[in-house]
Amino acid sequence: MNHYETVFILNPVLSEEQIKETVQKYEDFLVSKGAKMVSKEDWGLKKLAYPIQNKKSGFYHLFEYQVTGEVIDLLEVEFRRDERFMRYLTVALDKHAVSWAERRRVKLKAKA
Repeated sequence: MNHYETVFILNPVLSEEQIKETVQKYEDFLVSKGAKMVSKEDWGLKKLAYPIQNKKSGFYHLFEYQVTGEVIDLLEVEFRRDERFMRYLTVALDKHAVSWAERRRVKLKAKA
């Protein structure tokens, strides 16, 4: 199983409940495909660097998980089918990126 990180931007016109429902749907999707969720972060509403679909802001979320590579293709197909997603990016993490992500999580917990 490889280590992946997915950042996605949800449409800003969604309600708080719709956002939670969408995030939970895709977390459940990953878990049902055998993924082990490492971390999940809600970065909140952020201004975009450039307009996407005539929107100037979006709700950012980050998933960090371990799963086989075939599941990534299935996840991205689901993202493309869902109109609530404005953008997404999935990257495979190497050992250095995994350790950096862990240090970042520890630092965030210390702040909270």
